[in-house]
Amino acid sequence: MGTGTPRVAYFCMEFGLHEKLHIYAGGLGILAGDILKAAHDTGQPMVGVGILWRQDYTEQFIDEYDRPYDSYHEYRYDFLEDTGVIVTVPIRDEQVRVKVWKCTAFGNAPLYLLDTYLPDNLAWNLTGQLYGWFEEERIAQEMILGIGGVRALQALGIDVDIYHFNDSHAVFAGVELIRQQMTKDVPFTDALLSVKQHIVFTTHTPVPAGNEAHSHRILEYMNSYDGLSCDQIVQLGGDPFSMTAAGLRLSKRTNAVSQLHGHTAREMWKLIPGGIDILTITNGVHNGTWQDDSIRKAHSSEGDVWAAHSALKRAMIDDIERRNGVRLDENVLTIGFARRATPYKRSDLIFSNREIIGDLLRNHRIQIVLSGKAHPNDMGGKATITNLVRIAREYPGSVVFLQGYDMAIGKMLTRGCDVWLNNPVRPMEASGTSGMKAAMNGVLNLSTLDGWWPEACDHGVNGWQFSGGYQGGDCDSVDVASLYQVLTGEVIPTYENRREAWVGMMHASIEMAQWRFSAARMLQDYYQRMYA
Repeated sequence: MGTGTPRVAYFCMEFGLHEKLHIYAGGLGILAGDILKAAHDTGQPMVGVGILWRQDYTEQFIDEYDRPYDSYHEYRYDFLEDTGVIVTVPIRDEQVRVKVWKCTAFGNAPLYLLDTYLPDNLAWNLTGQLYGWFEEERIAQEMILGIGGVRALQALGIDVDIYHFNDSHAVFAGVELIRQQMTKDVPFTDALLSVKQHIVFTTHTPVPAGNEAHSHRILEYMNSYDGLSCDQIVQLGGDPFSMTAAGLRLSKRTNAVSQLHGHTAREMWKLIPGGIDILTITNGVHNGTWQDDSIRKAHSSEGDVWAAHSALKRAMIDDIERRNGVRLDENVLTIGFARRATPYKRSDLIFSNREIIGDLLRNHRIQIVLSGKAHPNDMGGKATITNLVRIAREYPGSVVFLQGYDMAIGKMLTRGCDVWLNNPVRPMEASGTSGMKAAMNGVLNLSTLDGWWPEACDHGVNGWQFSGGYQGGDCDSVDVASLYQVLTGEVIPTYENRREAWVGMMHASIEMAQWRFSAARMLQDYYQRMYA
C-alpha cells in the first residue's frame, strides 16, 4: 500500500457527472459526481469505479391522462477511452467478461466504467439498465461493480490504499479482497481484519426497508459467495444477508451524511455485532457545477446580487415558457420544488388547503414551479406527479410542472427560483443536497428541520424552518399549518416589502453554504477523518 496522501477508489452504482452522461438516477449519483469533481479541483489521487449503463435509469414524461410514463434510450459515448482491459466475474454458471472504459474528463480523478456489452457474453445486457429488472440482475450488477471493480483496478495496475463504498452496492468488493487474502493461506478472520483497514463505507438510507437484503439461497445460486463459505458470508451480512450490515462489518470507518442522519443511523444499526461507530460527514455539492458565476462574483465583491439573481430568474422564466408555454411573472415570489417523487418527500403538501394556497396563487402573491420523477415501480410517487400536473392545470400561469426532470432542470431551478421548498417527513431525509445548491445561489430555503437543514438554518437570517422539528403521526397537518404561517407571516412580507432585508438574507445564505456545504469541504473531511 502507498504512503503519504492515500489513493482512494470510490465505488458507486451511479455517477452524475453531466446530464449528457446518462449513468445516474438521482442524488446518490450526483453526490458521487461532485466528489470526483472536488478531487480533481484539489488534486487528490482518487479514481471512481462505476458501471457503463447502456440505458438510462428512466426519462419520465406526462401522457394525455396526466400520468407519468417511462422512456428508455440506449446510449453510446464516443468520449470514453478504451483501456483495453477485460476482466471476468463468475456470475451464476458463466464467467462474465467485463470491459473497462475510462472517462478522463477530470484528469487526476478519472472514472472507470465496467461494461458487459461484449459479443461473447451470454449475459451481455447485465449492464443494460441502472436499477432495472429483478433481484437476480441487481445482485449480478453489484457483483460486477464490487468483484469486477477490484479486478479491474488490479488489471490496470492502480494501487489502492482506501476502497470507499458509497452506499452498500459495492460490498462484494470487500468479499473479493478477503477471497484474495485467503488464497494466500490467510485465515478468514485475519483476512477480514486486514481488509477492514482499507475500506470505508458511507450509509445513506435512514429507512430500514430501504436497506437491501438477500436470501442466501439466491446468493449461492448467483455465485455471490465468491469462494467464501456460507458461514463466512453470514458472519459478514447475517441471514438474510444485509448489504448495509456487511458494509458496516467490512469497513474500518462508516459515515452518515448529516448530523441528524448520524443519530438515526446509529440507532438503526446499534445492535449489529461486529459493526462500528458511525461518524457524521455532512454532504456537500460541487460549487463549480451548481453555483452560478455571476452570483459568486456579486457576493464576493459585495456587488448587486439581486441583479444577478434577477437575470437568472428571467432565464428560468424564458426556459419554462419554451418548455411549457406558460409565462411566469418575474415580479412574483417564485417557489421551487424539484426532487425525486416519493411519498415521504410530500411534493404536494403545500396544496393541502386549497382555500389558503388558492388565494395566494390567484392573487399573484406566489407562483410555484415543480419538477421530479418517480422510480418506475413507485406507483405512489407517480400518483403524486399526476396530482401535481392536475393542480398546475387548475392554476394556469401560477403553477407549473416541468416534465423530464434532469440535472439541467435542477440547475436552472436552484438558480432561478426565489425560495426553495423542502418538506420531508422527519427524519427520513438523510441529507438532501438540492437545498445546498439553492442556498449557494442565494435562493432561500424554506424547509422542515430534516437532513442538512438543522445544521444550516438560522431562521429569518439565511432562510426559514417550519414545524420546529416536530415528529408525530399528525405531522402532515402540523407541518402544513406551520408552513402557511411562516410563508404568509414572514416569507411573503419580506419579499414584497423589505427588499433590502431579503438581499441581506441572500448574502447570508451564500456565505453559509459555499464552503460549509461544498464538496470540497466534504472531501477534506473524508481525507482527515475517514481515509487517514
